[in-house]
Amino acid sequence: MAPKAKSVGIKPQAKAFKDKSKPTDVRMSNIQAAKAVSDAIRTSLGPRGMDKMIQAGNGEVSITNDGATILKQMNVLHPAAKMLVELSRAQDVAAGDGTTSVVVIAGALLEACEKLLQKGLHPTAISDSFQRCSDKAVQILTQMSTPIELTDRETLIKSASTSLNSKVVSQQSSLLAPIAVDAVLKVTEPGKEVSVDLKNIKVISSLGGTVEDTELIDGLVFTSRSAGTNAPKRIEKAKIGLIQFCISAPKTDMDHSVIVSDYAAMDRVLKEERSYILNIVKQIKKAGCNVLLVQKSILRDAVSDLAQHFLDKIKCLVVKDVEREDIEFVCKTLHCRPIASLDHFTAENLSSAELVEEVASGTNKFVKITGIQNPGRTVSIICRGSNKLVLEEAARSLHDALCVVRCLVKNRAQIVGGGAPEIEMSLQLAAAAQTVEGVDAYCFRAFADALEVIPSTLAENAGLNPIATVTELRNRHAQGEKTAGINVRKGAITDIYAENVVQPLLVSISAITLATETIRSILKIDDIINTFC
Repeated sequence: MAPKAKSVGIKPQAKAFKDKSKPTDVRMSNIQAAKAVSDAIRTSLGPRGMDKMIQAGNGEVSITNDGATILKQMNVLHPAAKMLVELSRAQDVAAGDGTTSVVVIAGALLEACEKLLQKGLHPTAISDSFQRCSDKAVQILTQMSTPIELTDRETLIKSASTSLNSKVVSQQSSLLAPIAVDAVLKVTEPGKEVSVDLKNIKVISSLGGTVEDTELIDGLVFTSRSAGTNAPKRIEKAKIGLIQFCISAPKTDMDHSVIVSDYAAMDRVLKEERSYILNIVKQIKKAGCNVLLVQKSILRDAVSDLAQHFLDKIKCLVVKDVEREDIEFVCKTLHCRPIASLDHFTAENLSSAELVEEVASGTNKFVKITGIQNPGRTVSIICRGSNKLVLEEAARSLHDALCVVRCLVKNRAQIVGGGAPEIEMSLQLAAAAQTVEGVDAYCFRAFADALEVIPSTLAENAGLNPIATVTELRNRHAQGEKTAGINVRKGAITDIYAENVVQPLLVSISAITLATETIRSILKIDDIINTFC
Protein backbone atom coordinates (compact mmCIF):
# COMPACT_ATOMS: atom_id res chain seq x y z
CA MET A 1 0.00 0.00 0.00
CA ALA A 2 1.36 3.40 -1.05
CA PRO A 3 2.19 5.87 1.78
CA LYS A 4 -0.10 8.88 2.22
CA ALA A 5 1.10 12.20 0.78
CA LYS A 6 1.88 14.78 3.43
CA SER A 7 0.36 18.25 2.96
CA VAL A 8 3.50 20.24 3.74
CA GLY A 9 3.52 24.07 3.43
CA ILE A 10 -0.17 24.42 2.59
CA LYS A 11 -1.65 27.34 4.59
CA PRO A 12 -5.34 27.40 5.58
CA GLN A 13 -7.26 29.88 3.43
CA ALA A 14 -8.80 32.91 5.18
CA LYS A 15 -12.58 32.91 4.94
CA ALA A 16 -14.93 35.87 5.17
CA PHE A 17 -16.75 36.26 8.49
CA LYS A 18 -20.05 34.37 8.45
CA ASP A 19 -22.46 35.06 11.26
CA LYS A 20 -24.78 32.46 12.70
CA SER A 21 -28.37 32.72 11.59
CA LYS A 22 -29.94 33.95 14.83
CA PRO A 23 -27.56 36.89 15.51
CA THR A 24 -27.87 37.89 11.85
CA ASP A 25 -31.67 37.88 12.03
CA VAL A 26 -31.69 39.85 15.29
CA ARG A 27 -29.22 42.41 13.95
CA MET A 28 -31.17 42.88 10.71
CA SER A 29 -34.45 43.13 12.63
CA ASN A 30 -32.97 45.87 14.83
CA ILE A 31 -31.63 47.76 11.84
CA GLN A 32 -34.95 47.58 9.97
CA ALA A 33 -36.93 48.78 13.01
CA ALA A 34 -34.59 51.70 13.66
CA LYS A 35 -34.58 52.65 9.95
CA ALA A 36 -38.39 52.72 10.00
CA VAL A 37 -38.32 55.38 12.76
CA SER A 38 -35.75 57.39 10.79
CA ASP A 39 -37.86 57.21 7.60
CA ALA A 40 -40.97 58.32 9.52
CA ILE A 41 -39.51 61.74 10.38
CA ARG A 42 -37.19 62.21 7.41
CA THR A 43 -39.76 64.34 5.57
CA SER A 44 -39.72 66.84 8.47
CA LEU A 45 -36.09 67.89 7.88
CA GLY A 46 -35.24 71.41 6.76
CA PRO A 47 -37.04 74.70 6.12
CA ARG A 48 -39.33 73.04 3.56
CA GLY A 49 -39.94 69.96 5.70
CA MET A 50 -43.47 68.71 6.26
CA ASP A 51 -45.30 68.93 9.59
CA LYS A 52 -46.82 66.01 11.48
CA MET A 53 -50.26 66.08 13.07
CA ILE A 54 -50.10 64.07 16.28
CA GLN A 55 -53.35 62.86 17.82
CA ALA A 56 -53.07 61.68 21.42
CA GLY A 57 -55.31 59.07 23.00
CA ASN A 58 -57.32 61.72 24.86
CA GLY A 59 -58.19 63.52 21.61
CA GLU A 60 -55.52 66.23 22.00
CA VAL A 61 -54.04 67.30 18.64
CA SER A 62 -50.67 68.97 18.10
CA ILE A 63 -48.92 70.02 14.87
CA THR A 64 -45.12 70.13 14.79
CA ASN A 65 -42.01 69.26 12.77
CA ASP A 66 -39.70 69.09 15.78
CA GLY A 67 -38.07 65.65 15.73
CA ALA A 68 -37.87 65.26 19.52
CA THR A 69 -41.55 66.15 19.97
CA ILE A 70 -42.71 63.77 17.21
CA LEU A 71 -40.68 60.84 18.52
CA LYS A 72 -41.66 61.50 22.14
CA GLN A 73 -45.33 61.11 21.25
CA MET A 74 -44.92 58.17 18.85
CA ASN A 75 -45.97 54.78 20.18
CA VAL A 76 -42.73 52.85 19.54
CA LEU A 77 -42.66 49.19 20.65
CA HIS A 78 -39.46 47.72 19.18
CA PRO A 79 -36.52 48.09 21.62
CA ALA A 80 -34.04 49.08 18.88
CA ALA A 81 -36.47 51.70 17.54
CA LYS A 82 -36.75 53.06 21.09
CA MET A 83 -32.99 53.64 21.00
CA LEU A 84 -33.53 56.20 18.22
CA VAL A 85 -36.21 57.90 20.31
CA GLU A 86 -33.68 58.09 23.16
CA LEU A 87 -31.08 59.37 20.66
CA SER A 88 -33.35 62.25 19.70
CA ARG A 89 -33.96 63.01 23.38
CA ALA A 90 -30.20 62.96 24.09
CA GLN A 91 -29.60 65.43 21.24
CA ASP A 92 -32.36 67.66 22.66
CA VAL A 93 -30.63 67.68 26.06
CA ALA A 94 -27.11 68.15 24.67
CA ALA A 95 -27.80 70.78 22.00
CA GLY A 96 -31.56 71.49 21.88
CA ASP A 97 -31.59 71.58 18.07
CA GLY A 98 -30.84 69.06 15.31
CA THR A 99 -33.19 66.43 16.77
CA THR A 100 -34.49 65.47 13.32
CA SER A 101 -31.02 65.54 11.68
CA VAL A 102 -29.47 63.19 14.24
CA VAL A 103 -32.14 60.51 13.64
CA VAL A 104 -31.89 60.86 9.84
CA ILE A 105 -28.08 60.50 10.02
CA ALA A 106 -28.48 57.45 12.28
CA GLY A 107 -30.89 55.88 9.76
CA ALA A 108 -28.44 56.41 6.90
CA LEU A 109 -25.55 54.96 8.93
CA LEU A 110 -27.67 51.88 9.74
CA GLU A 111 -28.32 51.39 6.04
CA ALA A 112 -24.57 51.58 5.45
CA CYS A 113 -24.03 48.99 8.23
CA GLU A 114 -26.54 46.67 6.61
CA LYS A 115 -24.58 46.68 3.33
CA LEU A 116 -21.26 46.18 5.12
CA LEU A 117 -22.65 43.23 7.11
CA GLN A 118 -23.91 41.63 3.91
CA LYS A 119 -20.34 41.84 2.55
CA GLY A 120 -19.21 39.70 5.49
CA LEU A 121 -17.57 42.38 7.65
CA HIS A 122 -17.59 41.71 11.39
CA PRO A 123 -19.89 44.00 13.46
CA THR A 124 -17.08 44.83 15.91
CA ALA A 125 -14.76 45.84 13.06
CA ILE A 126 -17.49 48.09 11.61
CA SER A 127 -18.16 49.57 15.06
CA ASP A 128 -14.49 50.45 15.67
CA SER A 129 -14.09 51.92 12.19
CA PHE A 130 -17.20 54.06 12.61
CA GLN A 131 -15.73 55.47 15.83
CA ARG A 132 -12.60 56.52 13.91
CA CYS A 133 -14.85 58.03 11.20
CA SER A 134 -16.74 60.00 13.84
CA ASP A 135 -13.50 61.40 15.35
CA LYS A 136 -12.29 62.40 11.87
CA ALA A 137 -15.67 64.04 11.09
CA VAL A 138 -15.50 66.11 14.29
CA GLN A 139 -12.01 67.31 13.26
CA ILE A 140 -13.33 68.34 9.82
CA LEU A 141 -16.25 70.24 11.40
CA THR A 142 -13.91 72.06 13.79
CA GLN A 143 -11.64 73.10 10.90
CA MET A 144 -14.69 74.42 8.98
CA SER A 145 -16.01 76.45 11.90
CA THR A 146 -15.77 80.21 12.39
CA PRO A 147 -15.11 81.59 15.90
CA ILE A 148 -17.55 84.21 17.23
CA GLU A 149 -17.74 86.63 20.16
CA LEU A 150 -20.68 86.95 22.56
CA THR A 151 -20.63 90.72 21.99
CA ASP A 152 -21.52 90.12 18.32
CA ARG A 153 -25.30 90.13 18.81
CA GLU A 154 -26.10 90.09 15.07
CA THR A 155 -24.24 86.80 14.53
CA LEU A 156 -26.07 85.18 17.44
CA ILE A 157 -29.41 86.35 16.01
CA LYS A 158 -28.53 84.81 12.60
CA SER A 159 -27.99 81.38 14.20
CA ALA A 160 -31.23 81.62 16.20
CA SER A 161 -33.11 82.64 13.01
CA THR A 162 -31.74 79.60 11.13
CA SER A 163 -33.13 77.35 13.88
CA LEU A 164 -36.56 79.03 13.63
CA ASN A 165 -36.70 78.98 9.80
CA SER A 166 -37.66 75.29 9.75
CA LYS A 167 -40.53 75.77 12.23
CA VAL A 168 -44.22 76.54 11.80
CA VAL A 169 -43.58 80.05 13.20
CA SER A 170 -40.73 80.78 10.75
CA GLN A 171 -42.36 84.05 9.63
CA GLN A 172 -41.92 85.43 13.16
CA SER A 173 -38.20 84.50 13.36
CA SER A 174 -37.17 88.18 13.11
CA LEU A 175 -39.02 88.80 16.40
CA LEU A 176 -38.36 85.56 18.31
CA ALA A 177 -34.62 85.30 17.49
CA PRO A 178 -33.62 88.62 19.21
CA ILE A 179 -35.78 87.68 22.23
CA ALA A 180 -33.95 84.33 22.52
CA VAL A 181 -30.52 85.99 22.21
CA ASP A 182 -31.28 88.71 24.77
CA ALA A 183 -32.76 86.18 27.22
CA VAL A 184 -29.73 83.84 27.14
CA LEU A 185 -27.21 86.69 27.37
CA LYS A 186 -29.12 88.08 30.36
CA VAL A 187 -28.86 84.81 32.34
CA THR A 188 -25.23 84.13 31.32
CA GLU A 189 -22.86 84.81 34.19
CA PRO A 190 -19.44 86.13 33.12
CA GLY A 191 -16.78 83.50 33.66
CA LYS A 192 -19.37 80.67 33.92
CA GLU A 193 -20.54 80.49 30.30
CA VAL A 194 -20.24 76.68 30.24
CA SER A 195 -22.96 76.29 32.89
CA VAL A 196 -25.76 78.34 31.30
CA ASP A 197 -29.03 77.08 32.82
CA LEU A 198 -32.18 77.58 30.75
CA LYS A 199 -34.25 77.05 33.93
CA ASN A 200 -33.39 80.69 34.68
CA ILE A 201 -35.54 81.63 31.68
CA LYS A 202 -39.23 81.22 32.45
CA VAL A 203 -41.41 80.89 29.34
CA ILE A 204 -45.09 81.58 30.07
CA SER A 205 -47.66 80.59 27.43
CA SER A 206 -50.62 82.98 27.16
CA LEU A 207 -53.54 82.26 24.84
CA GLY A 208 -54.77 85.28 22.87
CA GLY A 209 -53.19 87.79 20.54
CA THR A 210 -50.61 86.67 17.97
CA VAL A 211 -47.03 85.40 18.05
CA GLU A 212 -45.89 88.98 17.31
CA ASP A 213 -47.14 89.97 20.79
CA THR A 214 -44.52 87.73 22.45
CA GLU A 215 -42.43 89.87 24.81
CA LEU A 216 -39.36 89.66 27.02
CA ILE A 217 -39.86 90.82 30.62
CA ASP A 218 -36.77 91.88 32.54
CA GLY A 219 -38.29 90.98 35.87
CA LEU A 220 -40.84 88.56 37.29
CA VAL A 221 -44.25 87.50 36.00
CA PHE A 222 -46.94 85.55 37.88
CA THR A 223 -49.55 83.78 35.79
CA SER A 224 -52.30 84.35 38.38
CA ARG A 225 -54.06 87.66 38.96
CA SER A 226 -53.83 89.48 42.27
CA ALA A 227 -56.19 88.38 45.05
CA GLY A 228 -58.82 90.68 46.52
CA THR A 229 -61.30 93.04 44.89
CA ASN A 230 -60.45 96.31 46.67
CA ALA A 231 -56.67 95.81 46.74
CA PRO A 232 -54.50 98.18 44.65
CA LYS A 233 -53.60 96.89 41.15
CA ARG A 234 -50.48 99.05 40.77
CA ILE A 235 -47.85 99.80 43.40
CA GLU A 236 -44.72 101.91 42.93
CA LYS A 237 -41.68 101.62 45.21
CA ALA A 238 -42.87 98.16 46.25
CA LYS A 239 -41.61 96.25 49.28
CA ILE A 240 -42.08 92.55 48.50
CA GLY A 241 -42.36 89.72 51.00
CA LEU A 242 -42.36 86.02 50.05
CA ILE A 243 -43.99 83.92 52.77
CA GLN A 244 -44.40 80.17 53.26
CA PHE A 245 -46.95 80.32 56.10
CA CYS A 246 -50.72 80.71 55.80
CA ILE A 247 -52.76 83.77 56.80
CA SER A 248 -55.85 81.84 57.86
CA ALA A 249 -57.25 80.11 60.93
CA PRO A 250 -54.97 77.26 62.06
CA LYS A 251 -56.10 73.64 61.97
CA THR A 252 -55.64 70.95 64.60
CA ASP A 253 -52.46 68.91 64.36
CA MET A 254 -54.45 65.70 64.09
CA ASP A 255 -57.41 65.03 61.85
CA HIS A 256 -60.14 65.89 64.36
CA SER A 257 -63.36 67.89 64.27
CA VAL A 258 -64.15 70.53 66.88
CA ILE A 259 -67.88 70.73 67.65
CA VAL A 260 -69.09 74.08 69.03
CA SER A 261 -72.43 73.66 70.82
CA ASP A 262 -73.37 77.17 72.01
CA TYR A 263 -73.26 80.71 70.60
CA ALA A 264 -70.91 82.05 73.30
CA ALA A 265 -68.25 79.53 72.32
CA MET A 266 -68.86 80.33 68.64
CA ASP A 267 -68.28 84.05 69.34
CA ARG A 268 -65.11 83.23 71.22
CA VAL A 269 -63.79 81.10 68.31
CA LEU A 270 -64.53 83.83 65.76
CA LYS A 271 -62.98 86.50 68.02
CA GLU A 272 -59.81 84.40 68.44
CA GLU A 273 -59.60 83.83 64.69
CA ARG A 274 -60.00 87.54 64.01
CA SER A 275 -57.36 88.39 66.63
CA TYR A 276 -54.94 85.76 65.23
CA ILE A 277 -55.22 87.04 61.65
CA LEU A 278 -55.15 90.70 62.71
CA ASN A 279 -51.87 90.09 64.55
CA ILE A 280 -50.29 88.67 61.36
CA VAL A 281 -51.55 91.57 59.21
CA LYS A 282 -50.24 94.13 61.73
CA GLN A 283 -46.80 92.54 61.59
CA ILE A 284 -46.91 92.70 57.76
CA LYS A 285 -47.83 96.41 57.90
CA LYS A 286 -45.18 97.13 60.55
CA ALA A 287 -42.47 95.66 58.29
CA GLY A 288 -43.57 98.06 55.52
CA CYS A 289 -44.62 95.30 53.11
CA ASN A 290 -47.07 96.35 50.38
CA VAL A 291 -46.74 93.33 48.03
CA LEU A 292 -47.20 89.86 49.47
CA LEU A 293 -46.36 86.61 47.65
CA VAL A 294 -47.86 83.55 49.35
CA GLN A 295 -46.77 79.95 48.64
CA LYS A 296 -49.53 77.52 47.77
CA SER A 297 -50.68 75.38 50.69
CA ILE A 298 -52.14 71.88 50.43
CA LEU A 299 -53.50 71.83 54.01
CA ARG A 300 -55.71 74.94 54.13
CA ASP A 301 -56.39 78.24 52.41
CA ALA A 302 -53.19 80.23 52.04
CA VAL A 303 -55.13 83.48 52.58
CA SER A 304 -58.62 83.41 54.10
CA ASP A 305 -61.40 85.84 53.13
CA LEU A 306 -61.03 87.66 56.44
CA ALA A 307 -57.27 87.99 55.99
CA GLN A 308 -57.80 89.26 52.44
CA HIS A 309 -60.21 91.90 53.80
CA PHE A 310 -57.60 93.14 56.30
CA LEU A 311 -54.83 93.12 53.64
CA ASP A 312 -57.06 95.19 51.33
CA LYS A 313 -57.45 97.69 54.17
CA ILE A 314 -53.68 98.22 54.48
CA LYS A 315 -53.40 98.57 50.65
CA CYS A 316 -51.33 95.40 50.19
CA LEU A 317 -51.32 93.64 46.81
CA VAL A 318 -51.46 89.85 47.32
CA VAL A 319 -50.40 87.10 44.91
CA LYS A 320 -51.41 83.78 46.43
CA ASP A 321 -50.90 80.15 45.41
CA VAL A 322 -47.31 80.58 44.18
CA GLU A 323 -46.33 77.04 43.16
CA ARG A 324 -43.73 75.25 45.28
CA GLU A 325 -41.47 74.56 42.26
CA ASP A 326 -41.51 78.29 41.34
CA ILE A 327 -40.20 79.40 44.75
CA GLU A 328 -36.54 78.86 43.79
CA PHE A 329 -36.96 80.94 40.61
CA VAL A 330 -38.74 83.74 42.53
CA CYS A 331 -36.01 83.79 45.21
CA LYS A 332 -33.29 83.92 42.57
CA THR A 333 -35.02 86.77 40.70
CA LEU A 334 -35.84 88.91 43.75
CA HIS A 335 -32.57 87.99 45.48
CA CYS A 336 -34.41 87.08 48.66
CA ARG A 337 -35.19 84.12 50.92
CA PRO A 338 -38.67 82.79 51.65
CA ILE A 339 -40.01 83.72 55.10
CA ALA A 340 -41.23 80.60 56.94
CA SER A 341 -42.56 82.16 60.16
CA LEU A 342 -44.06 85.43 61.34
CA ASP A 343 -41.09 86.08 63.70
CA HIS A 344 -38.79 86.52 60.70
CA PHE A 345 -41.13 88.87 58.83
CA THR A 346 -39.00 92.01 59.18
CA ALA A 347 -38.01 94.85 56.86
CA GLU A 348 -34.53 93.32 56.29
CA ASN A 349 -36.06 90.20 54.71
CA LEU A 350 -38.10 92.16 52.13
CA SER A 351 -37.12 92.86 48.51
CA SER A 352 -37.59 96.16 46.67
CA ALA A 353 -38.91 96.86 43.16
CA GLU A 354 -39.79 100.00 41.22
CA LEU A 355 -43.17 98.77 40.02
CA VAL A 356 -45.62 95.94 40.65
CA GLU A 357 -48.78 95.95 38.55
CA GLU A 358 -51.52 93.71 37.25
CA VAL A 359 -51.58 93.71 33.44
CA ALA A 360 -53.89 92.08 30.90
CA SER A 361 -52.32 89.79 28.29
CA GLY A 362 -54.65 88.10 25.85
CA THR A 363 -57.46 86.49 27.79
CA ASN A 364 -55.41 86.36 31.01
CA LYS A 365 -54.25 88.80 33.67
CA PHE A 366 -50.72 88.69 35.07
CA VAL A 367 -48.90 90.34 37.94
CA LYS A 368 -45.68 91.84 36.63
CA ILE A 369 -42.74 92.97 38.80
CA THR A 370 -40.17 95.24 37.10
CA GLY A 371 -37.30 97.42 38.23
CA ILE A 372 -36.13 94.91 40.85
CA GLN A 373 -33.40 96.23 43.12
CA ASN A 374 -30.37 93.92 43.08
CA PRO A 375 -31.98 91.39 40.66
CA GLY A 376 -30.74 87.87 39.98
CA ARG A 377 -29.74 86.56 36.55
CA THR A 378 -33.21 85.46 35.46
CA VAL A 379 -35.67 86.59 32.83
CA SER A 380 -39.29 85.86 31.86
CA ILE A 381 -40.83 85.53 28.38
CA ILE A 382 -44.57 85.80 27.73
CA CYS A 383 -45.22 83.69 24.63
CA ARG A 384 -48.47 84.48 22.80
CA GLY A 385 -50.55 82.65 20.20
CA SER A 386 -53.99 82.95 18.65
CA ASN A 387 -54.87 79.29 19.30
CA LYS A 388 -53.53 76.39 21.32
CA LEU A 389 -51.75 74.64 18.42
CA VAL A 390 -49.84 77.77 17.36
CA LEU A 391 -49.06 78.66 20.98
CA GLU A 392 -47.58 75.22 21.75
CA GLU A 393 -45.45 75.26 18.58
CA ALA A 394 -44.28 78.83 19.27
CA ALA A 395 -43.15 77.79 22.79
CA ARG A 396 -41.33 74.72 21.37
CA SER A 397 -39.65 76.80 18.65
CA LEU A 398 -38.59 79.42 21.18
CA HIS A 399 -37.06 76.66 23.32
CA ASP A 400 -35.01 75.46 20.31
CA ALA A 401 -33.82 79.02 19.61
CA LEU A 402 -32.80 79.44 23.27
CA CYS A 403 -30.86 76.15 23.08
CA VAL A 404 -29.06 77.27 19.92
CA VAL A 405 -27.89 80.50 21.58
CA ARG A 406 -26.85 78.48 24.66
CA CYS A 407 -24.74 76.23 22.37
CA LEU A 408 -22.98 79.30 20.95
CA VAL A 409 -22.33 80.60 24.47
CA LYS A 410 -20.84 77.23 25.53
CA ASN A 411 -18.80 76.66 22.35
CA ARG A 412 -18.19 79.97 20.59
CA ALA A 413 -17.97 78.69 17.04
CA GLN A 414 -20.45 78.35 14.19
CA ILE A 415 -20.61 76.59 10.83
CA VAL A 416 -22.78 77.07 7.77
CA GLY A 417 -25.95 75.04 7.21
CA GLY A 418 -27.74 73.97 4.04
CA GLY A 419 -26.01 70.57 3.84
CA ALA A 420 -22.56 72.16 3.38
CA PRO A 421 -20.82 70.57 6.41
CA GLU A 422 -22.19 67.10 5.59
CA ILE A 423 -20.91 67.23 1.99
CA GLU A 424 -17.52 68.55 3.14
CA MET A 425 -17.26 65.71 5.70
CA SER A 426 -18.33 63.21 3.03
CA LEU A 427 -15.64 64.39 0.56
CA GLN A 428 -12.83 64.45 3.13
CA LEU A 429 -13.78 61.05 4.60
CA ALA A 430 -13.91 59.57 1.07
CA ALA A 431 -10.40 60.97 0.50
CA ALA A 432 -9.30 59.48 3.85
CA ALA A 433 -10.67 56.09 2.71
CA GLN A 434 -7.95 56.05 0.01
CA THR A 435 -5.22 56.34 2.64
CA VAL A 436 -6.34 53.52 4.96
CA GLU A 437 -6.28 49.77 4.46
CA GLY A 438 -8.55 46.79 5.02
CA VAL A 439 -11.92 47.09 6.72
CA ASP A 440 -11.37 50.80 7.47
CA ALA A 441 -11.36 51.63 3.76
CA TYR A 442 -14.82 50.10 3.27
CA CYS A 443 -16.21 51.68 6.44
CA PHE A 444 -14.84 55.17 5.73
CA ARG A 445 -16.40 55.06 2.26
CA ALA A 446 -19.75 53.84 3.65
CA PHE A 447 -19.75 56.50 6.39
CA ALA A 448 -18.94 59.19 3.81
CA ASP A 449 -21.80 58.10 1.52
CA ALA A 450 -24.24 57.97 4.46
CA LEU A 451 -23.61 61.63 5.35
CA GLU A 452 -24.98 62.67 1.95
CA VAL A 453 -28.46 61.84 3.29
CA ILE A 454 -28.80 65.34 4.82
CA PRO A 455 -28.30 67.41 1.62
CA SER A 456 -30.24 64.79 -0.35
CA THR A 457 -33.22 65.03 2.06
CA LEU A 458 -33.06 68.86 2.15
CA ALA A 459 -33.26 68.93 -1.66
CA GLU A 460 -36.02 66.31 -1.76
CA ASN A 461 -38.16 68.15 0.82
CA ALA A 462 -37.71 71.42 -1.10
CA GLY A 463 -39.03 69.84 -4.31
CA LEU A 464 -35.61 69.77 -6.04
CA ASN A 465 -33.98 66.87 -7.87
CA PRO A 466 -31.91 65.25 -5.08
CA ILE A 467 -29.40 63.47 -7.35
CA ALA A 468 -28.64 66.52 -9.54
CA THR A 469 -28.52 68.85 -6.52
CA VAL A 470 -26.16 66.68 -4.46
CA THR A 471 -23.92 66.06 -7.51
CA GLU A 472 -23.58 69.79 -8.17
CA LEU A 473 -23.01 70.47 -4.46
CA ARG A 474 -20.27 67.83 -4.38
CA ASN A 475 -18.58 69.39 -7.43
CA ARG A 476 -18.68 72.88 -5.90
CA HIS A 477 -17.06 71.59 -2.70
CA ALA A 478 -14.47 69.64 -4.69
CA GLN A 479 -13.49 72.98 -6.31
CA GLY A 480 -12.87 74.46 -2.84
CA GLU A 481 -16.19 76.25 -2.17
CA LYS A 482 -16.60 75.08 1.44
CA THR A 483 -19.55 77.39 2.15
CA ALA A 484 -21.62 76.27 -0.86
CA GLY A 485 -24.95 74.82 0.26
CA ILE A 486 -28.53 74.17 -0.81
CA ASN A 487 -30.56 77.38 -0.87
CA VAL A 488 -34.12 76.04 -0.57
CA ARG A 489 -35.66 79.49 -1.09
CA LYS A 490 -33.98 80.02 -4.47
CA GLY A 491 -33.90 76.31 -5.33
CA ALA A 492 -30.21 76.43 -6.22
CA ILE A 493 -26.67 75.93 -4.86
CA THR A 494 -25.40 79.26 -3.48
CA ASP A 495 -22.90 80.61 -0.96
CA ILE A 496 -24.93 79.73 2.11
CA TYR A 497 -22.82 81.91 4.43
CA ALA A 498 -23.89 84.99 2.45
CA GLU A 499 -27.52 83.93 3.01
CA ASN A 500 -26.91 84.00 6.82
CA VAL A 501 -27.79 80.30 7.18
CA VAL A 502 -25.51 79.41 10.09
CA GLN A 503 -25.73 77.03 13.04
CA PRO A 504 -23.68 76.30 16.17
CA LEU A 505 -20.73 73.96 15.81
CA LEU A 506 -21.86 72.14 18.97
CA VAL A 507 -25.14 71.03 17.30
CA SER A 508 -23.37 69.29 14.40
CA ILE A 509 -20.65 67.75 16.57
CA SER A 510 -23.28 66.43 19.00
CA ALA A 511 -25.37 64.99 16.13
CA ILE A 512 -22.44 63.07 14.59
CA THR A 513 -21.11 61.85 17.94
CA LEU A 514 -24.45 60.72 19.38
CA ALA A 515 -25.61 59.09 16.12
CA THR A 516 -22.36 57.09 15.89
CA GLU A 517 -22.62 55.97 19.54
CA THR A 518 -26.17 54.73 18.98
CA ILE A 519 -25.23 52.84 15.78
CA ARG A 520 -22.33 51.17 17.59
CA SER A 521 -24.72 50.09 20.39
CA ILE A 522 -27.20 48.59 17.89
CA LEU A 523 -24.39 46.76 16.01
CA LYS A 524 -23.14 45.12 19.20
CA ILE A 525 -26.54 43.51 19.92
CA ASP A 526 -26.75 39.90 18.71
CA ASP A 527 -29.73 38.64 20.72
CA ILE A 528 -32.91 39.91 22.36
CA ILE A 529 -33.81 38.24 25.65
CA ASN A 530 -37.26 38.67 27.16
CA THR A 531 -37.63 38.43 30.92
CA PHE A 532 -41.04 37.88 32.47
CA CYS A 533 -41.57 38.51 36.18
